[in-house]
Amino acid sequence: MIRKLLLLALFLALPGVALAQQSPAQLLNVPVDGSAASWIIRTFGLLTILSVAPGILVMVTSFPRFLIAFSILRSGMGLASTPSNMVLASLALFMTFYVMSPTLDRAWKEGVQPLMENRLTEEQAVPLIAEPFRGFMMANTRDKDITLFVDIAREKGQDVVLGDKIEYRVLIPAFMLSEIRRGFEIGFLILLPFLVIDMVVATITMAMGMMMLPPTAISLPFKILFFVLIDGWNLLVGSLVRSFV
Repeated sequence: MIRKLLLLALFLALPGVALAQQSPAQLLNVPVDGSAASWIIRTFGLLTILSVAPGILVMVTSFPRFLIAFSILRSGMGLASTPSNMVLASLALFMTFYVMSPTLDRAWKEGVQPLMENRLTEEQAVPLIAEPFRGFMMANTRDKDITLFVDIAREKGQDVVLGDKIEYRVLIPAFMLSEIRRGFEIGFLILLPFLVIDMVVATITMAMGMMMLPPTAISLPFKILFFVLIDGWNLLVGSLVRSFV
């Protein structure tokens, strides 16, 4: 799965690089016919692809929603560094693989695999690779966000709607905006029960005259206990996965 995702990111980032016809050794070896300029451009393009591949993962997948929800959960519980950023990012990453598996498999079978077997050219394969991601983003993007970027483009005299398809320069930022919004919506719902616990503990400590005792020092164990007793991780992960169309 990881290999598939990396290859898909490479093809989506720079369609013009002929990765299907050239091996890594061919891409990095200096040509003997003196065409050093083409080798430099090819090598620079390959390095650029590798540098932007993580960004592509964030832009066109479900990763942002997961990571935002987990970060808000940790803040709501009052835990500064537990679970660590690496643990949260890893969990969000593998949940992304789970949610995106149908999309990745379709892009692999319809575009990447035929391209690697030389049954399609780069020009033919790139739309087939990108189409599953378009469908995923369209299904999980609000019409309001798409309209925002379409209207801005039209104000500048740009036509970003070709037939019944919207260009990726509009679809991708609209999708990211929708994902960030949904991440904060889910985070708000996560914070509510922890906020109630904090208010109850603060009220009790104030009534008992314990002014110098931080309420968070008492509420933290109760919030952790509450989250464990309701099997919070199972509920949260299941709700996040089911929130995608």
